[in-house]
Amino acid sequence: MSRDVFRFEQFSKKQKQALTWWHPRSPVADADGIIADGAIRSGKTLALSLSFVFWAMACFDGQCFGVCGKTVGALRRNVLTPLLRMLMARGYEVYERRAENLIVVIKNGRRNLFYLFGGKDERSQDLVQGVTLAGVFFDEVALMPESFVNQATGRCSVLGSKFWFNCNPSSPRHWFKIGWIDRAAERRLLRLTFHMEDNLSLTDAIRARYERQYSGVFYRRYVLGEWVAAEGAVYDMFDEQVHVEKSVPDGLCNYWVSLDYGTQNPTVFLLWGEAEGVWHCVREFYYAGRERGRQMTDGEYADEMEAFLEGIPVRGIVADPSAASFITELRRRGLPVQKGKNSVADGIRLVGRMLSEQKLRFCAECRETIREFLGYVWDAAAAEHGEDKPLKLEDHAMDAVRYFCYTVLRRSGRRNYSR
Repeated sequence: MSRDVFRFEQFSKKQKQALTWWHPRSPVADADGIIADGAIRSGKTLALSLSFVFWAMACFDGQCFGVCGKTVGALRRNVLTPLLRMLMARGYEVYERRAENLIVVIKNGRRNLFYLFGGKDERSQDLVQGVTLAGVFFDEVALMPESFVNQATGRCSVLGSKFWFNCNPSSPRHWFKIGWIDRAAERRLLRLTFHMEDNLSLTDAIRARYERQYSGVFYRRYVLGEWVAAEGAVYDMFDEQVHVEKSVPDGLCNYWVSLDYGTQNPTVFLLWGEAEGVWHCVREFYYAGRERGRQMTDGEYADEMEAFLEGIPVRGIVADPSAASFITELRRRGLPVQKGKNSVADGIRLVGRMLSEQKLRFCAECRETIREFLGYVWDAAAAEHGEDKPLKLEDHAMDAVRYFCYTVLRRSGRRNYSR
């Protein structure tokens, strides 16, 4: 790769500790690894990834290392793009072999290989079987399955190998919290908890903006850096005085529909329009076959959709991805339907952020949607197992809201609302 210019900001005390903990003169140099957890935008990823390569190049030559993210794409975007620029600014030679998911780093006559791995599900552990590593770095380790992390750490058999973990907090019953953080001393690991104040490049105004974006459990996790359970209302930031409007505003454009499809469960259509950067849910269709004693056919629901859209030029319909037969019927009628993105945890975070930023509003006539917002709660039984799951009860409009936000707004070129 060509030489790049990277302007380094001043490092905080905690970032310096993350950068140098492995050095022979450090009092914790004999630790077998490091865990950096805490708030978002606190500078932990930058410091830890840079430190990982500094350590590898100072202590080894001709060895293989693992660099892991939930997906290789996320790893390239969130870690490698700034990391490679920083390394080249420090005089390292860096060569990327994208087809092999390999980064070759050279400095002072030493040459080491850094292989990229994605740990998104239980099958990912197969990717690291058979490789011998001198060290491994995990970005957002709390998003990875335990089997993948155990397999990757188990490949570190080279003398002097170490583990490097980076993550934002999750549930206090999460496997990584119980198995690694709570056992850090036993496992001979250094733990550093970061806060936004540890990132000296953030201004007070930027920190305040991040604080406004979250509330409830997500505020405690991403702003305060706490490992806390998801309990109570999922959208505790939803406020009828703020998010419910008596009438449809003027000047709406960019109309979309999102839907959740049920057989015995309710089917929901929501109509969305945009005005001055705010998305307004202005109309709902809500039909519960079980309560009314008769379930509609796909053809009847499609008739309802055409009546629902009469006179409105929608850009698209975002559908429940499991509603295969209904999607086929809508397409047969020439309606612009697509499958919604069904990422529950990420979708909930996105909806919560947009509510906190007052980017979502709901017409008072959308009574069932408003009712579900007020009753949508976390599953306490799932929290005991370290999972963030909403209770699957009265959540059909909530699913339709989530499909819209995570499918349409997340990919919007105006702004990236993903975490």
